[in-house]
Amino acid sequence: MTPEEKIWQLLEEVSDPEIPVLSILDLGVLRQVQVREDGKVQVTITPTYSGCPAMNTIATDVKLKLLSEGYKDVAVDLQLSPAWTTDWLTLEGKRKLEAYGIAPPVEPDGDIHALFGRDPVVRCPLCQSKSTRLVSQFGSTSCKAHYQCQDCLEPFDYFKCLK
Repeated sequence: MTPEEKIWQLLEEVSDPEIPVLSILDLGVLRQVQVREDGKVQVTITPTYSGCPAMNTIATDVKLKLLSEGYKDVAVDLQLSPAWTTDWLTLEGKRKLEAYGIAPPVEPDGDIHALFGRDPVVRCPLCQSKSTRLVSQFGSTSCKAHYQCQDCLEPFDYFKCLK
């Protein structure tokens, strides 16, 4: 295992502070790890959106994790370009979102509603019904919308599809 691979493995234990069931790898915000010849570790992260308040916490958690594992010199850089997209969510991350009660992003290509500017058909993460309705474009965080299931009547967050 290369030094970079070891660090990627360690950082799999760093959770997103807003959705703690997701690691920063699941979420796709961990973009690059470099270990220089002098031992300095350079980690690059990209926020889910430019004003994401969780990035400072994630950067601190990355540093603390690596310092606790014996790395002495760790820097975390924030990279805004290319912009984060829901394509960077792993399949495991999408599965974890749904198991946690948050509907994963619906890809516009597979949803005829999105082609006509309508709300996507979002499956309820609780009962799997597709009979849901948008309550608000704004959920518990900016990257989520608030939906309600018409069958089980439960409210839930939907992780918006961002391209």
